Amino acid sequence: MVTATHAGAILTIDLDAVAANYALLSKKSPGAVCAAVVKADAYGVGLEPVARRLAHEGCRQFFVAQLAEAVTLREVLDNIAHDSAIHVLNGPDPGTEEDFENCRAIPILNSLAQIALWSSHAKKRALSQTAVLHIDTGMARLGLTSSDIDELAADPDRLSGLNIRLVMSHLACAEERSNPLNERQRILFDDLRARLPAAPASLANSSGIFLGTGFHYDMVRPGASIYGISPLPDESNPMRQVINLKGKIIQIRVIDTDMTVGYGATHRATRPSRIATVAVGYGDGYPRHLGNRGHGYIGGALVPIVGRVSMDLTTFDISDVPESAAQPGMMIDLLNERHTVDDLAREADTIGYEILTNLGKRYQRRYIGAVDG
Repeated sequence: MVTATHAGAILTIDLDAVAANYALLSKKSPGAVCAAVVKADAYGVGLEPVARRLAHEGCRQFFVAQLAEAVTLREVLDNIAHDSAIHVLNGPDPGTEEDFENCRAIPILNSLAQIALWSSHAKKRALSQTAVLHIDTGMARLGLTSSDIDELAADPDRLSGLNIRLVMSHLACAEERSNPLNERQRILFDDLRARLPAAPASLANSSGIFLGTGFHYDMVRPGASIYGISPLPDESNPMRQVINLKGKIIQIRVIDTDMTVGYGATHRATRPSRIATVAVGYGDGYPRHLGNRGHGYIGGALVPIVGRVSMDLTTFDISDVPESAAQPGMMIDLLNERHTVDDLAREADTIGYEILTNLGKRYQRRYIGAVDG
């Protein structure tokens, strides 16, 4: 375990904020079951503590991307909520059928080949096998196409032995309320699923929840917004900030006018300056694109990044901060309620998802708020 003494940065994760965000998303989708997407180590925040807290908040439907994640998640959930359902978005590969059964994971079937694999497994076991059907309504990524649905409708025996517990699709532009693709996808989803055996339906991700009840169906599947990312980037963020990141100052250098900072000499001082070197870099998931454009805070004072972000270090201009407030061993706030994940993502020309999922392994992680509710 990384200790505060040894770490170059401290990452604080607020599980009470995770619980509050889940509760808000549930409230926004009355009449629908609110699942939780916890793939990619719960978006970098930590699968085990997040899943435990969500289970204690009443969540019983979880989504992951890969079978390996389902195996880990089942070990966590069985001690808390044995009845929890774990859905695997990527579906089954040949040879994984028994592994799915052993961890009681539900495959999401994205193709006719996956349907055939899972139906064959059901026949071999002489037992009905639970599954989810995924329809592609506009992503052109995973999911059954319209022609696939035609084949299933013409030959219902392809679904023999399968207990279809859910039919789902995924919105491409849900974060844009006015994008006409949202409604086109909803209409196509209704048309295609009507040609399949009757089953509960799911369409909305985090942003889709805010499009209104017409998109909620029987289950909503929020992910990013549970972890504080804004569901609608052009509107006020209703979600609570989940993470706080502080970087440790390891050295302060006084430079003269015209002296340069960092690789490539991309910053040249226009006045005598105090430069703080902080032990965080792109090796910790702190984006390289923040060079000469990002910032942090010392107290209430904004301190800009100057020069390039390197693998282990980032340099900040602290010239306008009192010397007593910035000394080696002290911290600069890199992420907090004033400077959110979405703010940092805009500065780095990326998205909040990437910021979260790249959170470094060298940080000391502190969880606040009860893991078990």
